[in-house]
Amino acid sequence: MDQDPYEDLIAVIRSNAPDLAKPLPVVRREYAAFYEEMQQDAGEPAFLERVLIGDGGVQCFWISVPESVPDRTVLFFHGGGFTIGSTQDHLGLCTRIARAARARVFSVDYRLAPEHVFPAAVEDAVAAYRWLITHGYPPHRIVPVGISAGGTLVLDLLLSARDKAMPPLPHAAVCMSPTVDMMFEGASVQKNVDKDSITPERLHSIRTTYLAGHDPADSLASPIYANLTVLPQLYIQAGTHELLFDGIAAFVKKARWAGVPVRFEIWQQMFHCWQVYADHVPEGGEAIAHIGDFVQDIMSR
Repeated sequence: MDQDPYEDLIAVIRSNAPDLAKPLPVVRREYAAFYEEMQQDAGEPAFLERVLIGDGGVQCFWISVPESVPDRTVLFFHGGGFTIGSTQDHLGLCTRIARAARARVFSVDYRLAPEHVFPAAVEDAVAAYRWLITHGYPPHRIVPVGISAGGTLVLDLLLSARDKAMPPLPHAAVCMSPTVDMMFEGASVQKNVDKDSITPERLHSIRTTYLAGHDPADSLASPIYANLTVLPQLYIQAGTHELLFDGIAAFVKKARWAGVPVRFEIWQQMFHCWQVYADHVPEGGEAIAHIGDFVQDIMSR
């Protein structure tokens, strides 16, 4: 068996995994510090502008680089298992995406569990899209992009916008390593247990905290159980060493059967959210470049 080229990096990531025995504020600070450290070489600093949206004052950030085209918007949702994470600790990834897509990134610090359980994060995703539309950003100039839990929120946004007869859906969306099935029934959850940067225990903790007893088969908790018809084009990236790989592959198959145009990009030997570690994993930078090309292509139509 070939040795995993990123075995040492995965060991470092696992050693910095959230310690659920610690107070939640400490867990979030430690997670943020580690993520920020791993993304320090994202190039020239971006320009940030803070915005509050909705009645609850959800914090969002415009992230711009010199290459950003003003009317080209990436609506970004960070990862962190719905319990941790923010724009700040995904800033390197956002900056890289802004540069690759030649776009401005609008990143949403959606509410987190356990303070705000399902479906609070979904509501914030919908509110962010609605805010952009009502502030003059047309749907065809917006591409939602999310990683891990953020990828789930991208799908939730599309499903909610379709079902609630909101303004027209965007023409396309991007999901990096999305959590599409909170049942975690894919064989890869066990098959990749020694290969991925996250663990089955972490997945089950996320489900317990985020759903707080809600049915994991709810279509907004697990988009794989949703009616997927009439969704826009999807671009999905997943690594073969991810615990979630089989679930993502099953979602892609179902979406295609429902008539959704899906570009499914499979990255050999890649682990969960490898794009975040682009400073250390060449495939991370390559994946982001592919996303940038995709967004530019969608925006040029």
